[in-house]
Amino acid sequence: MVDTEPAAIDVEGLRMRYGSVDVLRGVTFRAGRGEVVALLGPNGAGKTTTIEILEGFRTRSAGRAEVLGVDPAHADERWRARIGVVLQSWRDHGKWRVRELLVHLSRYYAPYATPERPRPWDADALIRAVGLTEQAGKKVRTLSGGQRRRLDVAIGLVGGPELLFVDEPTAGLDPRARLDFHALVRRLADEHRITVLITTHDLAEAEKLAHRILVLSGGRIVADGTAAELARRMAGEDEVRWTLDGERFAVSTPESTAFVRELFARHGAAVAELEVRRTSLEDTYMALVREQEQGAAR
Repeated sequence: MVDTEPAAIDVEGLRMRYGSVDVLRGVTFRAGRGEVVALLGPNGAGKTTTIEILEGFRTRSAGRAEVLGVDPAHADERWRARIGVVLQSWRDHGKWRVRELLVHLSRYYAPYATPERPRPWDADALIRAVGLTEQAGKKVRTLSGGQRRRLDVAIGLVGGPELLFVDEPTAGLDPRARLDFHALVRRLADEHRITVLITTHDLAEAEKLAHRILVLSGGRIVADGTAAELARRMAGEDEVRWTLDGERFAVSTPESTAFVRELFARHGAAVAELEVRRTSLEDTYMALVREQEQGAAR
């Protein structure tokens, strides 16, 4: 995505140390307005620490961070009103009805309205946007898992944020609810130009949902690009398997299409049980993490 506006997130050389342990070792990346970015990485990679610094909940050890043009370490409440946070799930409002809860929460943001940002979301408009119209009068505790996740997003959006942080967006959702949630997030970015930064362990989700994927490993960003770009960067050899005269064969080749064409030119219909396994995002991700770990061990 090409955007001439200032970046919503601009991070350079971000470092975080706890005692003698370096959790972040020079994290650098940008996220544009209206972009969905997935922060992907194994446990302990530093995802949560990075997000907490960007949200202003944790003070970095070194480096530069600007979020919506402001250093989160010195941000005020007016800046915080421009940020939305979607936690894994709200647990404390089971007795509230959906609309009542959103109207109540929106009142906290009213003092921070400006001519550029004249309002928090209208509760009814927000309910329509997240697909909870039929549940507007229901108590939160009666909602399904997918509906609760939509409400989590609505709570994150109620202040009319320009930037939304989402932690593990579809944990525990069924396949239909996951697809609906993906469509909602992309609509927020495409129609409302809200920047969305997602942390996830789900490779398939990152590939389907994000405009760009950041791979964080060992406290560093080891890759930054679309799923296709990352796969091309780490393009390995495809594996081709086939059977010929009852004997099973397997080879690895960087040019599987040409290899298969030559195989059929030589053996024709005698080739059976042909299978081509191409490099996947999971292969790319694991290769990137292994590459970083091997470099750190040297």
